[in-house]
Amino acid sequence: MRNNIILISREVTAFLISGLVLVFCMAMVYIDVNWMNDALHETSFTEITQELMLLLIATFYFLSAWQRPSQRSVLILVGGFYSCMLIREMDFLFDFIRHGAWLWFALATTAACLAMAFRQPRQILPGLASLVQHRSWQMMAAGLLAILVFSRLFGMHQLWEHLMLDGYNRVVKNMAEEGSEMFGYSLCLIASARYLWQTRPQPGAVRVPHASRHVDRAEPLTMPR
Repeated sequence: MRNNIILISREVTAFLISGLVLVFCMAMVYIDVNWMNDALHETSFTEITQELMLLLIATFYFLSAWQRPSQRSVLILVGGFYSCMLIREMDFLFDFIRHGAWLWFALATTAACLAMAFRQPRQILPGLASLVQHRSWQMMAAGLLAILVFSRLFGMHQLWEHLMLDGYNRVVKNMAEEGSEMFGYSLCLIASARYLWQTRPQPGAVRVPHASRHVDRAEPLTMPR
């Protein structure tokens, strides 16, 4: 019974924290629309919050890769994926170099992460399998679908032009699209934090094989004839 209470309490706490994250993110949209006079652009609170969330996610994975040699390859790949998403979100900065220059930085990041990951190629498939089997993957996948698919379709200007007719306002479309993206980024951040926390190495776990080998040497097993 005590274990059930602990489990329920932990999940309720995680639910409440997730709710607070979503409230904070939607507060950024509210500030941009209501206080900043519809300022949904590249340097808005909404866009900056999205970029900070991507930076946090990528940082989490890269730090974990440094701390977990046995999972390093797959964590580097996932961190690189979110880094490329961050570079794409910050394309307006790379446009000062040349329009579309973000693509070359994203390709360089991809090549670097692949090179580091393939130093230990045998970790990649088991690591990816472990990730997609973890219960946090469903939330992360939902977040990625919201970012990469739903927000793009929901933000089509043809849909909003037809809906508002002569009263078409691009800010409304931007708010719907950016709000959907913000929701997706929130899910990815929450899922990544839970996955990395729940799969962290447990202290003392490495001592078990050593103890087992000691017992085997002290009391060798004999097979019956």
